Amino acid sequence: MSEGGIFEQGLDPVAANHVPLTPISFLKRAAVICPDKVAIIHGPLRRTYGEMHARSVRLASALARRGIGVGDTVSVMAPNTPAMLEAHHGVPLCGAVINALNIRLDAEAIAFILEHGEAKVLLTDRAFSPVIAEAVKRMEHPPLVVDIDDPLAEGGELIGALTYEDLLAEGDPEATFPLPDDEWRAIALNYTSGTTGNPKGAVYHHRGAYLNALGNAQAFHLSQQSVYLWTLPMFHCNGWTYTWAVTAALGTHVCLRKLEPARVFEQIAEHGVTHMCGAPIVLGMLIHAPESDRRSFPQRVEIATGGAAPPSAVIAGMEKMGFNVTHLYGLTETYGPATVCLPQPEWADLELPERAARMARQGVAYATLEEVRVMDPVDMTDVPADGLTVGELMVRSNTVMKGYLKNPSATEAAFRDGWFHTGDLAVRHPDGYVEVKDRSKDIIISGGENISSLEVEEVLYRHPEVMEAAVVARPDPKWGETPCAFVALKPDAEGSLTEADIISWCRDHMAHFKAPRTVVFTELPKTSTGKIQKYILRQQARAAADEAAS
Repeated sequence: MSEGGIFEQGLDPVAANHVPLTPISFLKRAAVICPDKVAIIHGPLRRTYGEMHARSVRLASALARRGIGVGDTVSVMAPNTPAMLEAHHGVPLCGAVINALNIRLDAEAIAFILEHGEAKVLLTDRAFSPVIAEAVKRMEHPPLVVDIDDPLAEGGELIGALTYEDLLAEGDPEATFPLPDDEWRAIALNYTSGTTGNPKGAVYHHRGAYLNALGNAQAFHLSQQSVYLWTLPMFHCNGWTYTWAVTAALGTHVCLRKLEPARVFEQIAEHGVTHMCGAPIVLGMLIHAPESDRRSFPQRVEIATGGAAPPSAVIAGMEKMGFNVTHLYGLTETYGPATVCLPQPEWADLELPERAARMARQGVAYATLEEVRVMDPVDMTDVPADGLTVGELMVRSNTVMKGYLKNPSATEAAFRDGWFHTGDLAVRHPDGYVEVKDRSKDIIISGGENISSLEVEEVLYRHPEVMEAAVVARPDPKWGETPCAFVALKPDAEGSLTEADIISWCRDHMAHFKAPRTVVFTELPKTSTGKIQKYILRQQARAAADEAAS
């Protein structure tokens, strides 16, 4: 008898009971259920789910007729536009892999990604024609370039062999495509924002994209009534897989080419936006927007943020303006969000500082994430759930990437001992919620004591005149390292605060040894997704320490 006993006898998977999981099925379903519902809003454009489906099928058909299929890469260089959304459905429909490019990258980085990913076709918005033209010149095997001539684009020129609309005209809107024969097949290629050297290409599979999209819909309470504003770049982890999640929920996508506070408020008020996502920098932009840019709106807007936990002052400011903040955590390698700080009912009765402290945690696993643990990376044992003992945050799930493209050593290191190692240092609280204390490379070791840069930043953000802050280690001849704070003040506060004022504030609100010894007032360098580039600040801190020692 087989190992499974009587339940394995003649009960093998067949076509009737085993279908590969893939997010490309979401759009077809939407077109059947609500073909006339507005799926996309883009300026004056309104496109229904029936139209979105037909155009995505045309794209798949046109690509297939040009020989693009399973295992081929189609890159896209575009902001949050209808074409980018259609590509997320049409490219994988024909079996190809979508590679959404970071629109802030320079020509050298783009050329590397296109070559490394072996892109066969590049769909590019005309606004980026200068950098794309330069990137293609650098390539030994350039892809077919297709121009997206978006009517809302400003500047640029057509540099491709044909336009996106011409390409769609080559396709058949009635074409049919089989589901992938294996849900492990690659669906997307996303490059990490490497701080040194070339970025790594994280490969996503259909199963993971399907599950994470549904996890997003569940965690963020998406529904057919949801109106989702695209403030998060679609190139970032495929828009955290919300490109597919909103479609699965039968919601409406509101496209936004540029992230400008006035435009964001305008879209929220005009279209009744209910949901949006963004890095903490997005929340900061909205809070500090001048009154002339703001618009009132009657609905509460759900906004999810990732990266660093939102400081209590940011949470209070967002709530006052009509937003409910949800804290998510994830990485490129986990399809974006993997955990959510799910609020407990009793948190509503807490005072803001205590409630913000709870909301700052990375929380609990998505329903679609198998397991998240905090372990000692050496012996792989769980740390005590005491909220104090630090270990490495690790996850195991169907929503973890296949691995890094053409980089087996990095893949093996990331997956050692059967877990994905995030590199984030965290604690687990008695209630089971996890809280990231720092990236392993961001912990400051001063006089043998560990100082969390995130803890110091939280104190800095509480200062009423501080707009942004980041803390890194600065070499010190006596202590080894000391905290160095880089601070951007609110516009009306510039010039009114001194280094001594900031240090004194920190010493009044935390253990003295954790307070920064040096403060630099400056604009903070950021990635295209709004994350502060601490590696640049570390370089500046080291250079300043070297200069002081010489």
